[in-house]
Amino acid sequence: MRTKSRMVALLGAAALTLSTASWAQLTQVDLQTRMGTESHIGNIAGHAKDGAADYRRYCVGCHGTLGDGNGENAPYMQPPIYQQPRDFQLGVFKCRSTPTGTLPTDQDLYDAITRGFDRSNMPQWSTFTKQQRADLVAWVKHFSPRWTNEKLGTPIQIPPEPEVTPERIKAGREVFARVQCWKCHGVQGMANGPSAATLADDLGRPIQPFNFTDGTRPKCGDTDQDIYRIFMTGLDGTPMPSFADNIKPDEAWDLVFYLRTFMSQKSKEKEMAKTLNLKPVDPNAPAGQQ
Repeated sequence: MRTKSRMVALLGAAALTLSTASWAQLTQVDLQTRMGTESHIGNIAGHAKDGAADYRRYCVGCHGTLGDGNGENAPYMQPPIYQQPRDFQLGVFKCRSTPTGTLPTDQDLYDAITRGFDRSNMPQWSTFTKQQRADLVAWVKHFSPRWTNEKLGTPIQIPPEPEVTPERIKAGREVFARVQCWKCHGVQGMANGPSAATLADDLGRPIQPFNFTDGTRPKCGDTDQDIYRIFMTGLDGTPMPSFADNIKPDEAWDLVFYLRTFMSQKSKEKEMAKTLNLKPVDPNAPAGQQ
């Protein structure tokens, strides 16, 4: 199922790339037809035309006039150390509350603008007013025909977080081994797994797995709910798939708790792991015998 989901994501990204290339020559005309694009964040309505000025002042240097990620600063952001600016024309986003392959919600884009992304040149824009951010969301959406041609994804449901226990941490270790998270992230979460050096995004650019131990914040948020959401939605455009078809909700929570044991921040999960004398997974151990 994981391989099938990954193939579907890759084919979808390829189709989007071809589609974008086919209408790129008519970009200016095409974009004008979507100048009425709106966003809705709670009771705030954002308007693309009102986000244009802020985009040109603060965003165009990286994301480009046409929203294709080819701004004048882009050549200096070479992967894998730096991630290149998002190509908004593709309409493919890592951080979503919606299932893999579907469009993010307006709130997802608003949160990304507000939060920014650690380990990238994308800063927090929390200094903008809520209205400015809502207008920017609408402007970002107007770059891609996906918002005209496709239905929005339905946000996944996140069940209540259970109480963390030593048993759940040990169970999370089993999940980490079973779905082979270690192949990319390493057995200690240090982004040094055997596949790490081979990873590329859907456009063929080198990309690094997340290092859980270096103190940086996961790009899509650092709460337990945020990390759970990443497992179940995947990071579209990257090698990180959705595990919605591979792990159950309880197992996803167990995995959240186990990953907390890698992180540098103090936590009850780290204390429990220390008490358990929990060892890293053994990739050579038979299935179910970690």
